[in-house]
Amino acid sequence: MKKGNKCLLIVDVQNGFINKNTKHIPPLIEQIQYKYDIVFITKFFNRKGSFYRKLIGWDKLTKNSKEFDLAFTPRKDAIIIEKDIYTCINNLFLSSLSEKNIKQVFICGIDTDICVTKCAVDLFENSIVPIVIQDYCASNAGSEAHINAIKTLKRFIGAKQIIKS
Repeated sequence: MKKGNKCLLIVDVQNGFINKNTKHIPPLIEQIQYKYDIVFITKFFNRKGSFYRKLIGWDKLTKNSKEFDLAFTPRKDAIIIEKDIYTCINNLFLSSLSEKNIKQVFICGIDTDICVTKCAVDLFENSIVPIVIQDYCASNAGSEAHINAIKTLKRFIGAKQIIKS
């Protein structure tokens, strides 16, 4: 990998997370993905017996449902990661970043207050610089949840790691 390649992590921009608070995100993602050399895209699925079902009572986004489908057209070389937890940051993902010599990851997507935050903090704790593009993130819980997540992220990973496009 050449020095200076830019990496983007698109978090859970799926039909099941689109509502009045997030509907502006897919068209933004559709465009921004082409500004990066490497693109990872996560797709969350809610497996049977999960704590999302047991503890939260949330049974949406089952695998192979229309809710599970991406709400935008990914570029052909994007790396799709299916996950059944809040984050995609695991040993396999970190190994992939290491192999590509990636030390910084730009992050956008849905939900700022849950999966985006979890991914950003997990990158931070694994010595990868997370850069959250705040105007390319949203929460289906509304703007207050998004704004509070941005405030929390500034404390978690540093204010300089939160940018606007």
